[in-house]
Amino acid sequence: MSFVNTMALESAGAVNGTGSMMIILVYVAIFAVLYFIMIRPQRKEQKQKAQILSQLAVGDSVRTTGGFIGTVIDIDDESSTVIVEFGNNKNCRIPMVKEAIVEVEKPEDAVKDNSKDEKSK
Repeated sequence: MSFVNTMALESAGAVNGTGSMMIILVYVAIFAVLYFIMIRPQRKEQKQKAQILSQLAVGDSVRTTGGFIGTVIDIDDESSTVIVEFGNNKNCRIPMVKEAIVEVEKPEDAVKDNSKDEKSK
């Protein structure tokens, strides 16, 4: 038997024994790292967005994925759409899906922010 054949047989035996267990542990470790780096934060963000959209009410100021800022004037829960009014002239009303809303600001929050600014002056 040659040296190469001996080495091949020894390495094959190692893979069948503890080597296969090490490979499985490496795959489990890689999956765990990917879960904590990618999947878990994404699920957390999805839950947070769903909570924000569930608390959406008429009169809230919203920012859309396109960067438009407007005020919610009607919500249709059946079709998951919202009618948002943009601009000061009150003529631009656009229906859009709720998922297009990125940020919501309640009117009460805006009043609190203004009162804080006045107190600091």
